[in-house]
Amino acid sequence: MTTVTKKNNLLVYKGSNYLRQRLVLSVLSGKSVKIDDIRSFDDNPGVQEFEVNLIRLLDKVTNGTIIELNETGTSLFFQPGLLHGGSLQHDCCLDRGIGYYLEVLVMLGLFCKVQLNVTLRGVTNNCIDPSVDHILNGFLPAIKNFIIDHEGLELKILRRGMLPYGGGEVKFSCPISKQVRPIQLLESGMVKRIRGVAYALRVSPSIANRMVDSAKGVLLKFIPDVYITTDQRKGVQSGLSPGYGIHLVAETNQGVFYVAEQMSQPPSEGGHVSVPEEVGVKAAQCLLQQIYLGGCVDPCAQSLAVLLMALSRNDVSKIMVGPLSDYTIGFLRHLREFFGLTFHLEHCVSEDEKEGRGSDKIHMTCVGIGYSNLNKRTV
Repeated sequence: MTTVTKKNNLLVYKGSNYLRQRLVLSVLSGKSVKIDDIRSFDDNPGVQEFEVNLIRLLDKVTNGTIIELNETGTSLFFQPGLLHGGSLQHDCCLDRGIGYYLEVLVMLGLFCKVQLNVTLRGVTNNCIDPSVDHILNGFLPAIKNFIIDHEGLELKILRRGMLPYGGGEVKFSCPISKQVRPIQLLESGMVKRIRGVAYALRVSPSIANRMVDSAKGVLLKFIPDVYITTDQRKGVQSGLSPGYGIHLVAETNQGVFYVAEQMSQPPSEGGHVSVPEEVGVKAAQCLLQQIYLGGCVDPCAQSLAVLLMALSRNDVSKIMVGPLSDYTIGFLRHLREFFGLTFHLEHCVSEDEKEGRGSDKIHMTCVGIGYSNLNKRTV
């Protein structure tokens, strides 16, 4: 359970939950945050290495940020500087995937002073964070709903890298935008095709084909237009550790994308070692679950859509989503604390629900605060 206390332009929190959310909203709002009791009673107390790595990344994309940590690392003071952006390189902590850091950059990139061009190195695919494929096919399409000019928005996977040693490398570019536009997304549409990629790194190339066959065995019962490619990289492009996985994307006739992925467990974790057929079937089942949950944005990208709705021009934005994740609920609470903005949530019954083809849906409505890229410290 977290608590917040407001003192002038300072928000004081307790606990380590939602650290990324608080730091991102601190940068965007210009409000300082102080977080106490960070894992105070854990065997390994204080800010973890991957969180320190994230704070260093935020320091690189801003100018004038002040960061203070106490000796035990259980208390953090963060006074944000101005978002700058520019070209930079960053080595991500191997404890978390590159997607953990990319999610932050995706939220901040549009509001930088200079176009953001970032090269990140580390683990591209793990079981904890959204993979770089998930950011590419789930998050970037959500951004395109809010901006008119998409030129310059891209994510290139230069090398793949899996646990435990990583070795992956991606390049993320994001154009700057004066303001984001309000949206009206209330129809998700019907799935028209499924695409995907199966990758096998430093293992037998036949593993990728086995994943493809098992995934298609499930998906072809749902829709006939299924096409999954294989990505069998060699040498330095295959990273430093062996592993394999599959990434699936379903696209609707309304331009909505649902994403699912599964990958092998590294032997060092000592868990259940999945065979390729099991990985393919689980990924296909997970994608069908995402389609059932529905909405006009991938469930993992709900918080991104909520943020851009809140920062859009002073007009009404509406979006239909599936069940809210705990992460999104936390993000809504933080938006109220940093920006004083609340959303109107309304349960809606769609035709799919009436016919038993989908889960509960929620209409989210808000009036944007008119956040401008011309003055980042004042909202």
